[in-house]
Amino acid sequence: MPRFALKIDYDGGPFQGWQRQAAGQPSVQAAVEAALARLEPRAHTIAAAGRTDAGVHATGQVATVDLERDWDTFRLGEALNYHLRPQPVAILGVSRVADDFHARFSAIQRRYLFRLVVRRAPVTHDRGRVWQVLNPLDLAAMRAGAAHLVGHHDFTTFRSSICQAKSPVKSLDSIEISEHPYAGGTEVRFALRARSFLHNQVRSIVGTLERVGAGAWAPERVAEALEARDRAACGPVCPPQGLYLTGVGYPTDPFA
Repeated sequence: MPRFALKIDYDGGPFQGWQRQAAGQPSVQAAVEAALARLEPRAHTIAAAGRTDAGVHATGQVATVDLERDWDTFRLGEALNYHLRPQPVAILGVSRVADDFHARFSAIQRRYLFRLVVRRAPVTHDRGRVWQVLNPLDLAAMRAGAAHLVGHHDFTTFRSSICQAKSPVKSLDSIEISEHPYAGGTEVRFALRARSFLHNQVRSIVGTLERVGAGAWAPERVAEALEARDRAACGPVCPPQGLYLTGVGYPTDPFA
């Protein structure tokens, strides 16, 4: 059976996450599988590079699926987008891949972006797509705190209690924090890159760094929290709506 890789873009707001849920609970996986069933009428199971939580978005999710027909990739993408309407899910690219390519297990890098907006007035156009705070943040302090997290560490402190990963030890390749103009305020973007992430790791890190930026934590307290290896030492976990899976890296880009 030919195997295809799909690059998927979605607004996570209406869904209970990527993973297929119990009957009646919408998920991105179920939406794409239902569209596939319109093209090849049978049950489909697709594998994704990352199982995003409820409310989390993606601009570069990758999934693999085995189909009976050797589809033209352009026509497959167009047909899937037709059957996905009007749901906020879109297929950005389709590629025919080798039988041993797997969206999750072949990945060597994942990239996440978290968008935080600082302004007093309520967010309108980006409601459900950013985390809003009211008071200014100290970017230099947040960068100093973030520096303690880059590298190979035990991230137990920044890991959900229901995380199913076998080990809390991960290598965080980079955290870049940048400031951008935003109507009536500013937008702070956190770009994180690693081979893989623990459940709620990004939201735990961003929530903790926001406390540093707000002046409630000293930057050095981030290092102390990391060394504690205790979930209770973590700062507040920020809400999901500002988080985006922006890309997945492979030894060879299937969409190049």
